[in-house]
Amino acid sequence: MKWIEPRRRVMLFAIVAVMACCEVVAVQNTASTRIDRLVFAKLDELGIPPSDPCSDEVFLRRAYLDVIGTLPSEKETRQFLASNSMNKREELIERLFERPEFADYWSLKWCDLLRIKAEFPSKLWPNAVQAYYRWVHTALFNNMPYDEFTRQLLTSSGSNFRVAPVNFYRAMPKHEPLEIARIVALTFMGMRTDNWERDQLLGMAALFGKVGYKGTAEWKEEIVFFDPTMEFVDPETKEPVPARLPNGTVLELSDSRDPRLDLAEWLIGSDVFAKNIVNRIWYWLLGRGIVHEADDFRDDNPPQNAELLDFLAKELVDSGYDLRHIYRIILNSRVYQLASIHNEGNAADEDNFSRYYVRRLDAEVLIDAICQITGTTESYSSEIPEPFTFIPENLRSIKLADGSITSPFLELFGRPPRDTGYESERNNVSSSSQKLHMLNSTHIQQKIVNNRSLLGLPAKKNKTKRTPASAWRQPEEVVERMYLTILSRYPTAQEKRTALDYYDKAGSRLEASVDMVWALMNTKEFIYKH
Repeated sequence: MKWIEPRRRVMLFAIVAVMACCEVVAVQNTASTRIDRLVFAKLDELGIPPSDPCSDEVFLRRAYLDVIGTLPSEKETRQFLASNSMNKREELIERLFERPEFADYWSLKWCDLLRIKAEFPSKLWPNAVQAYYRWVHTALFNNMPYDEFTRQLLTSSGSNFRVAPVNFYRAMPKHEPLEIARIVALTFMGMRTDNWERDQLLGMAALFGKVGYKGTAEWKEEIVFFDPTMEFVDPETKEPVPARLPNGTVLELSDSRDPRLDLAEWLIGSDVFAKNIVNRIWYWLLGRGIVHEADDFRDDNPPQNAELLDFLAKELVDSGYDLRHIYRIILNSRVYQLASIHNEGNAADEDNFSRYYVRRLDAEVLIDAICQITGTTESYSSEIPEPFTFIPENLRSIKLADGSITSPFLELFGRPPRDTGYESERNNVSSSSQKLHMLNSTHIQQKIVNNRSLLGLPAKKNKTKRTPASAWRQPEEVVERMYLTILSRYPTAQEKRTALDYYDKAGSRLEASVDMVWALMNTKEFIYKH
């Protein structure tokens, strides 16, 4: 297949321009939730009008990408848009919770946060990575209460191959109390200990001063355990440090009780524990935290809406630490379902959730969407020398357990290296190199020409005979299927006229179809969540 000629590119970019800001706004829904009342009260106080509710087409695509990291299929799009149910959005959210991709996608988020990676700096090695990933995935699939999830990570002891949560204490550059304290604060409190007083950090580190590590006869197996004989000392003075909870309470350590148990009890009962995770979920779903950055809780970085954060934290505790309950109330709120198109009064607002903030698809989600559309697979590689890592050809990127397994596309589009656990490690800022890859790379072009059905061709190519014109689908049907498959909506009348006119002027139907898919996949509407 030849590259698209410049004279045809001009026509195609006319199509792209038409679609760049396309969003049909639905009739405004007057239903209100507690989230809506809190957010809109703040907006009213600031004099910022919210955007209108988004259309069904936009909500469908947004919910699929935000909840399961997957595009809806053509069939799913047709069914949802054809439904007249008054509760179809709520029903869709519940169906997405039951999809296997829900646990796949959110395991990806937690693997980033927990730094699940075989190679440096975590150095878990492949067997431990697989055990750790399966535990995280199973916990999310079964909707394990968040307090129990955290308690197991903080207090488990045993083999890193057989008691998977102990890998929390191994997936860090240094197996030292100060490093453990830093990572616990970041992961479960959303705090960066760089801003802490030295005594506060040392006191928390002393809680992990009795965490021991020892190897076994099995290759790369390691035991994490409570060792009462160990004692944490100040690295500078070499004096023993009293164990302190982050609130300043001094603990009397004994040889019979693991201080990690006391930390877990205090942490789960603290305000910051619930606030940290609901703030992360809000950030993951809406693109900005109520406390922002989402992992930077501190006194001089107050929440944008303290009442909203308090409400969500209380909902989590009252629900028995049910994370899906938090997803549910956010996704069903009018705030989440606002259009991304700004109005005259909220164009400059980037902090107060007056509209849905447009952001680029995660690298893994984007390549999975491209492969889903084109019916292709992606190749991955790993630098792990032993044991040899086998990656099934049809494995989706959102199911990659190991941060050491990657591809040139994932690297180019900002997949996090899982070195620190900071949310900022993921880079979703578009670059010229990314745009050139989508526009001109053989990688993308070869994927496009692979899907004969989407291009309107018969399913199987006859190598001995020329494909008769009667075997092609009609351009009207091809264009409609392209829009439903790639953009999760029907084309507008103007878009259909532009596309059919392009078919009439193109040199061949195949080239026109390839060009159309190429044009749609290079729109902001496809590459971004909106």
